[in-house]
Amino acid sequence: MNFRHVSYIVVVLVVASSLLLLLKPYLLWRGQGETLSGEVIVLPEPRLDSEVSVEEAIAKRRSIRSYRNEPLTLEGLSQLLWAAQGITYSAKKYRSAPSAGATYPFEVYVVAGNVEGLEPGIYLYDPFTHTLALVRKRDYRNALQKAALDQEWVGKAAVDIVLVVFYDRTAHYYGERGIRYVHMEAGHIGQNIYLQATALGLGTVAVGAFDDASVAGIIGTDGVPLYIFPVGVPGG
Repeated sequence: MNFRHVSYIVVVLVVASSLLLLLKPYLLWRGQGETLSGEVIVLPEPRLDSEVSVEEAIAKRRSIRSYRNEPLTLEGLSQLLWAAQGITYSAKKYRSAPSAGATYPFEVYVVAGNVEGLEPGIYLYDPFTHTLALVRKRDYRNALQKAALDQEWVGKAAVDIVLVVFYDRTAHYYGERGIRYVHMEAGHIGQNIYLQATALGLGTVAVGAFDDASVAGIIGTDGVPLYIFPVGVPGG
């Protein structure tokens, strides 16, 4: 094998590696819900500015478990989902929360019951198109409340955002250490949801107490539910 032939192989390997890095976010995201073909909701474009500063949102952030029986706007839901996992750098498909090696092990489900312009049901968020795909019709908030050890704020929230993890996406690259990285990422996403909710004048609380199998069965996923974030208008 001559030097020129070796050089060609190296160039091909470098190009292939670069393409894999660019395509990795697409290859890893599987969207494994029981999506109903054709039922896709295009979300409003997220805002990139606000009258509420980051500092003010941090200072005002609280865990809120009491909500009024008032709907969320579709714009508000769009903003929350973008803050959780939206694309912030289109060239490399980087998202709003940091992820070890850009492996992005989380998928975001919405259990919607009281959102203007959105039929009650379970939806899967697609960060690449900023859309919601309908998984199941009907209001599942009460079922989710029962699966969450009957925490009433889960049932009374206008929506519940459920973070589902596929550990293998990160563990494939980092082994056992990857499990720790996944849990770190959950914290990043959760804080983004908290701060965005605060900036929108909404309330949320991180819920980690629930029956994993029951929640997975309700939303229709073979991933592991790790967090539930009820969101609603504070009060009530």
